[in-house]
Amino acid sequence: MRLIEPVKLNYRLQKPAPLDTHLSIPQRKAQFVPENQPPIRLSVVTQFFPPDYAATGQLIEELTRQLGEKGVDIKIFTGQPGYAFQATTAPNRENFGLVQIKRSRTSQLWPNRIRGKAVNGVLFAVRALLHLLKNYQRQNLVLVTTAPPFLPAVAYLANVLFGISYVCLLYDLYPDIAVELGVVSRHHWITRFWQAVNQRVWKKAEAIIVLSPAMKQRIANRCPEIVHKISVIHSWADSNRIVPLAKAENWFAWKHRLIKPFTVLYSGNLGRCHDIDTILEAANLLRDQPIQFVCIGNGAKRETLIEKAKELSLDNFLFLPYQDKEVLPYSLTACDLSLVSVSPGMESLVAPSKLYSALSAGRPIAVICPKRAYLNQLVADANCGATFDNGDARGLARFIHLLYSDRQLGERMGRSGRKYLQTHFTPQVIAGQYLKVLKQSVFKV
Repeated sequence: MRLIEPVKLNYRLQKPAPLDTHLSIPQRKAQFVPENQPPIRLSVVTQFFPPDYAATGQLIEELTRQLGEKGVDIKIFTGQPGYAFQATTAPNRENFGLVQIKRSRTSQLWPNRIRGKAVNGVLFAVRALLHLLKNYQRQNLVLVTTAPPFLPAVAYLANVLFGISYVCLLYDLYPDIAVELGVVSRHHWITRFWQAVNQRVWKKAEAIIVLSPAMKQRIANRCPEIVHKISVIHSWADSNRIVPLAKAENWFAWKHRLIKPFTVLYSGNLGRCHDIDTILEAANLLRDQPIQFVCIGNGAKRETLIEKAKELSLDNFLFLPYQDKEVLPYSLTACDLSLVSVSPGMESLVAPSKLYSALSAGRPIAVICPKRAYLNQLVADANCGATFDNGDARGLARFIHLLYSDRQLGERMGRSGRKYLQTHFTPQVIAGQYLKVLKQSVFKV
């Protein structure tokens, strides 16, 4: 039996083949820009970027590569690896394709603790501000992410000081998440101050990009005068890189003995915004069935899940670390069902990017989320699986057992989900939506 194995790569970014190797980077970029329109000079600021495994960094890498191929002049300012990383250092300057990267020094003080992450984020934000002020004449637009959460305030300061135009890409909403998690009170002065700063940042922004309709509605409720600035652009997955692969032909499935058991996969961050209790209880209900639960990744709730599984004497769990990017096409297809979960109260604050990779893998999906979450409608439209209320472990267990008993049903759902992704959520489709927002921001069209 032939097994498909990955090409071994180092941590460096995969570089697409150059379009015309005899041309300089500026000359190659000029090939994509209409003669009557100057190029967009975009500066992207984000703390996380490969070789970090963080989804935000991986998505920015793919997005900027697509935008670069469309003629956007892109420079990225990011940090050294600091979250879910294997390599501890990366080059201070690097090019991939038509995109140029500059990495600052980033402190790694207590990286696994909330306080340490906050301090590291502040240090990066200060360096990002200095970078923008030093290079403000080199770009006509800044795209700033919420990694770290208060980074958009840096773009706001750069705008006040030098008139730099910026677009906010909101991966998640703070301080709202901290309030929902009980980290800080809704009425605390920090919460009120942060919300006031957010409104100033949003009003000054040329545009605001969010990942779900629920996130847009939440912002619009708080600041209705900017609703016209808000665009909903989903995350995505590369269906040319992550393709369906039978477990019997998958080296990753063989390596971890996942060929025979019906495999339920959770791949990604097991963080504070994700529901692990429903997954744990479903695994407990299925403990006597030939069903294997696999958790790949890390996060604040990972150790808690491991401990609870031990307390219940569950031997149907397998825990693995984050996988290198070149391994993902194999790890994501070494299963029969993919899991996505969002904790109650988080449905308008976060948008799980793992959903799109699961769709690309051609596997059915089970989503645990509140009834009002946008994920319910997306799964229904894609006809790719089922959704379950938080706490409905019995419903989840019944669905898993149904797919275990009817493999063809799961295959049909997987094909339908992949087809839906290829129509709506490919890098090419999404990059076109980003480019439209960027053009409107620069040229005021």
